[in-house]
Parts: sequence; structure tokens; C-alpha cells
Amino acid sequence: MARQRKIPLTDSALRQGQKYLRQFTAILEPLRQLPAHGNRQFHYDQWVCLLLLHFFNPVLDSLRSLAEATDFQTIQDFVGVKRTSLGAMSDSAAKIFDPAYLEPILLEAGRQVRRMGQDPRLENLPGVPTAVDGSFLRCLPKMVWATFRQESDNRGVRLHVHYDIARGIPSAAEITKALGSEKKSLRKLLKEGMLYLTDRGYIDYGMYQAIHDAGSFFVSRLKDNSAYVVVEDRPLTAADRKAGVLRDQWVQMGSAFTEGKLTAPVRRVVVAGQEGSRDVVLLTNTDLPAELVAQLYRYRWQVELFFRWFKCILGCRHWLSLTLRGLTLQVYVALLASILMALWTGRKPSRSTFRVMCLHFQGWVGEAELARYLERSEKQP
Repeated sequence: MARQRKIPLTDSALRQGQKYLRQFTAILEPLRQLPAHGNRQFHYDQWVCLLLLHFFNPVLDSLRSLAEATDFQTIQDFVGVKRTSLGAMSDSAAKIFDPAYLEPILLEAGRQVRRMGQDPRLENLPGVPTAVDGSFLRCLPKMVWATFRQESDNRGVRLHVHYDIARGIPSAAEITKALGSEKKSLRKLLKEGMLYLTDRGYIDYGMYQAIHDAGSFFVSRLKDNSAYVVVEDRPLTAADRKAGVLRDQWVQMGSAFTEGKLTAPVRRVVVAGQEGSRDVVLLTNTDLPAELVAQLYRYRWQVELFFRWFKCILGCRHWLSLTLRGLTLQVYVALLASILMALWTGRKPSRSTFRVMCLHFQGWVGEAELARYLERSEKQP
């Protein structure tokens, strides 16, 4: 069977979206000062721009198509690159461009995203509400460095994400081995002034103490059989009972085995589970109302929704590089694309908005039509 011919790229299609990409090019300026690929003077910021075009234009689905795109004068003028070879792109992603330099770029882009204004109570918390979780990213069999089980062809890595609930964007991320510890990753990415929302996979009294010592807070789910001693019972309000709170107690956590690991004052909040499910036991070092503690834990689910969006929409269904460095770079630029979606639209990324942005980048949706769509989208609840 003859190989299916791809839709040809056109200058008019690639021209779309420059207005939005130009809004953040100043953020990439620090990357311009980093070492370039020697053969073609191919710079880091140019590679990031091309990767963003890859994410927003399904036609650009391979390194070869990105190299072909640099033939167009519009792309050359915008990205600031001449015709770049496939080998130069591959070598740059695999050996030269360090993904760590993208981390401050992600932070700077995230600072420009305004709060989504979904729940007014999120504005008066002791720390930035941040859901923390990790997710498995499957790799190709030929990526032997990503082996995580003996006598198996399965390959993969783990993406650890800190998700800002108020802004609807990832605020920090790390790539580790597939079996990498989520608790170790959280310790590594700890910051002051945060309110971490975690599931049972993060149970670690020493880590809770580290969060407290760092000047941050946490709401974390516990196992039902975790050992504790009640220090004081807190009375429940009508709002607490309406939210399904069963108990609110100051406690001392741990057994003789874990004694001394968690010395910070903590509360144990028990919330009634949904019909047929167990009660939810939460631990927090905040003094927030019990019903708000329960609601904050429910917000933790938003990081799960983000992973669904990230895997199904922004990729990484096709890896442009077979190295850990190249993979990490592609993931970080995908996170940047997600932040830019929130910055451009003022809403959390959705499949519908992503499709419209892709159509715009391909030349099917004009500026006026996109503006009307975004205006309608902003008015929706």
C-alpha cells in the first residue's frame, strides 16, 4: 500500500498564532544567552518556539516536519532561525539544551496567570493551595534507559506535578524514574507559603514535619488505621455537619515506631464517605474550619483532571527525542503550553478551547472569530 501523503504545510497556516506566541517571547530571552548548537547556531529559545508550534499544530508531528517548517520565511522571521537540519534539532534536544533552564521560565509564565476566581475562600488561605501527585508516562521499547521492570519490554518515567488550584496551572514539576518516590520528589520541591493537598501515597510523618518547618501547610489523607492520641475535641459547626464532617480533633500522631517524627500541632478531620465508601480521614496543620479542610481535599482531584488533559491533549503520545534530556524538555514545553493556554484564555485548559486554538494556528479560525470564542468562553460559569 502506498504511503499516505501528509497535508502540505502552507505559509498562511503557519502564520496564525504569532500574536499569542509573541506575548511571551520576552520570557524566553534568558535562553538566548545559553550555548547554541555549533553547526547552525540553533538556540534554545528557537527550539522552545518550534516545540510550541508542534503542540498547537497537529501537522507538525515529528522532528522532520519541524525541520521542514523552518523552510518558511514566516517561521524564520518569527523564530529567528534559518533552515535547520534534522540532525541539528536532534542533537540539540538530546545533548545540548538542559531542561533545568526551563524551570524559571515556567515560574515566570505562571506568575502572569491570574486567579480563576472559582471559590472566594481560596483567596484567604494561609498558603497557595497546591495539589501534588505523580503520573506514569509510557516510553518506547527502544528507550532502554527507561526500563523499570526486569524481563519486561515496558518502559516509562514518572512525572511529578504541583498544581496551583487557584490559577489552574502546574506550578512545579519533576521527571524521575518510573518507580521514583513521590514523597522524595515533594521534599525536593518544597517551598515556603504553600498549602499542599496530597493523597495517601504521600503519608510520611517526617515529610509533614518538613512541610511545617518550611513555613508551609498541608491537608493530607491518612489511612483509617493510623495510630493517634486525641489531645482536644473541636466542636462542629452547622457548616461542618452540612459538609459531612464527623469529627474534628487536635491529635498527636504516630506510634512508638514513629515517635518524634511529627511534633507540629495537627488536626485529624473525619469526613463521611460517599454512599458505599469509607470515611475520609484527613490530617492538617492548619486552623481552617473543618468544612473548608474537607473542601480543599476535594480540590485535590483537579490535578488528576490535569493529568488527563496533559496526556490526551498536549501529548506526549509521540516522543521527539529518545533520550531522558529530550523527553524532559518536551514535557516541560508541554507544561509551558498548558500555562500559556490559561494565560491566553483566562480559563483552565479544556479540549474545546485547545481544538479552537489549534484551528487558529492552522489558519482555519481567524483573529476575530477566536476573540469572540474566548469572550463567550470567559462568560461561561
